[in-house]
Amino acid sequence: MLHTLKDTLLNPEWYIEYGGLYLLLFVIFAETGLFVGFFLPGDSLLFVAGIYAEELAAEFFHVPYIVIMIMIAVAGILGNFVGYWFGKKSGPLLYQKKDSFFFKHRHLESAKKFYEKNGAFTIIAARFVPIIRTFVPIVAGMVQMDYKKFSLYNIIGSFAWVFSMMFTGLILGKQFPWIKDRLEIIVIAIILVTTIPVILKFALGGKKKDYDVVED
Repeated sequence: MLHTLKDTLLNPEWYIEYGGLYLLLFVIFAETGLFVGFFLPGDSLLFVAGIYAEELAAEFFHVPYIVIMIMIAVAGILGNFVGYWFGKKSGPLLYQKKDSFFFKHRHLESAKKFYEKNGAFTIIAARFVPIIRTFVPIVAGMVQMDYKKFSLYNIIGSFAWVFSMMFTGLILGKQFPWIKDRLEIIVIAIILVTTIPVILKFALGGKKKDYDVVED
């Protein structure tokens, strides 16, 4: 049963089919602002939402699909603001919190390293990195990043992430209609493309660090 539930939660098409726009908005908000949302399928969900953008727009008072994209981007912006606030108010307590299904210390540490490596631009770059994007705004709050600077990068990052992923899905969906019948393969490809570079980065970075220690 747990395996079936996991497969369902990681299936972006399920959110579109059974939850529609409102569930989509919640998922993007949760994945970018609540540390319990790190396992949600952000990139692949946006891609699939792009494929179904016109259908989603038709269900929501027949508005232009660009309005749907703006709404989703705003959900991502609000999510990051909540993450920043949470990090600022209770960040120190997170280091004392025990690991659970919804919280892993390694994810917080990875986000912190990512932030330290890329500076303020991390707020934009992290949008395109699974798991990292959930914890970076929390880290930004913990280190008390300048709120105006955070707000600017937050807005730019959310619009860049949402529009790029959804327009890609929209364009490919129109050019290759058969893509709807191959979504599982596409989703797996998106997950691999977005996660493998991060895994390699931290794996090689860790080895390099150990090598430097030995050299010293």
